Amino acid sequence: MKRRSFIKKMALATGGVLAAPYILPSGRLFATTNPPLAEHVVLVLFAGGVRQQESVQQRYLSDSQKLNIEGNIMYNMLEGDAPTLKVAYGTTLPGGQKGGQPISKVLPTSLQKQGTLFKELRFSKGSTGHYNGLATAVSGNYSVTQGLKQRPLHPTIFEYARRFGGLKATDTWFVGNGISGSIPLLNHSNYEGFGERYGANFIAPIVTFGAEKYIKGFKIYHPDDELDPIHKMQTFLNQSFRLQGSHLETLGNTEEERESIKDFIRKTFDRLDKQQIAFPPVTDNGDNITIGFATEVLKYFKPKLTVINLNDVDVCHGNFTTYLGALHRADHGVGHLWDVIQTQIPEMSGKTAMLIIPECGRNLDHNPITDENDWFAYDHSDQNSRRIFSMMVGPGIPSNLTIGSEGNPVGDSSDIIPTIAELLGFKNDVLSQGLIDPVAKSFFDQI
Repeated sequence: MKRRSFIKKMALATGGVLAAPYILPSGRLFATTNPPLAEHVVLVLFAGGVRQQESVQQRYLSDSQKLNIEGNIMYNMLEGDAPTLKVAYGTTLPGGQKGGQPISKVLPTSLQKQGTLFKELRFSKGSTGHYNGLATAVSGNYSVTQGLKQRPLHPTIFEYARRFGGLKATDTWFVGNGISGSIPLLNHSNYEGFGERYGANFIAPIVTFGAEKYIKGFKIYHPDDELDPIHKMQTFLNQSFRLQGSHLETLGNTEEERESIKDFIRKTFDRLDKQQIAFPPVTDNGDNITIGFATEVLKYFKPKLTVINLNDVDVCHGNFTTYLGALHRADHGVGHLWDVIQTQIPEMSGKTAMLIIPECGRNLDHNPITDENDWFAYDHSDQNSRRIFSMMVGPGIPSNLTIGSEGNPVGDSSDIIPTIAELLGFKNDVLSQGLIDPVAKSFFDQI
């Protein structure tokens, strides 16, 4: 076939789309992309160290405390009946005593039935520390020398999304549960060719909208008689927005985007004062406060990629009862998050994929610490702490599918990055960089 005839026929077949090629931020003409499956992706880092036995295996107290009481305390996410004895994870009783009634389900149909559950994955390399696990989850690379106060050593999913997906800064958000534990460092790496200009906007809403409302109304302080609040605000801003040089301009926010962020903060303070924030029905811990503010980010910006970090189950080091309650509340918050996306954000409803994964598991054997119920606590350092789960739900994702088991694990922590890349349409670009772990592959390739 002659070249001119071939081009003419191709133009007819494609409706002329070849006439207007798209120049990517990387400078390439035409990306080696796959068709996107979803317009938006939300990744929930179900973090803090989640033990398989109390989560997907639904053993409640039978494995951990040898009490022969099983049941599912994550029934927004998982199928299974709740425990009926020794309910120590529900609403708080008068006087602050833990226990009470389990929190009512938010979702009429569990996420397991709505989507795909990878029941048994592996965190396969390096130490099972919290930050190492989180850095692996957002970069897809086990950086065994990764340390605290250090940005991820390899590009993050935010950088891939912005460089290869052409996303603007306010299309990508990392919603942290606080500013401790190097959490604000996860919004980008310093890897050559990627880095800050491709990073995500970071917000720690518990701090930004917390008790010390330094930026409410964007008040201008006078140095003659308000020096103390100026110093306090400086510390707050250094911790929240300018950590190791990270700020709005070098993240690539345009002037319009910077103004939209200010407008979002103003409006969120106003909605907070009017009690209009879409908090989960039970909001008595930091994770669900974070979830509530995360829904405000989604409503205002409709980001293409949002990562939300939870962490309250980390209390398992010293209090197993509180850990169970935090696990129950994290499930409650995730159910609420999915419900808000589907019912309150029409631009994202039916167009959003959500993925959930812990950063690490917990030990098989307990440590010597007991709580008010004389229940033993658990750390994370052995092979059992390498066992994690993941699940995904949304467009293009098979429903009511469970993959893997304790005797047949399928998947790896590093798989999250190629999976998100496939959902948003730039998997081939990510794989071609050779910067994720060699074992990492999309969940879709394992179904």
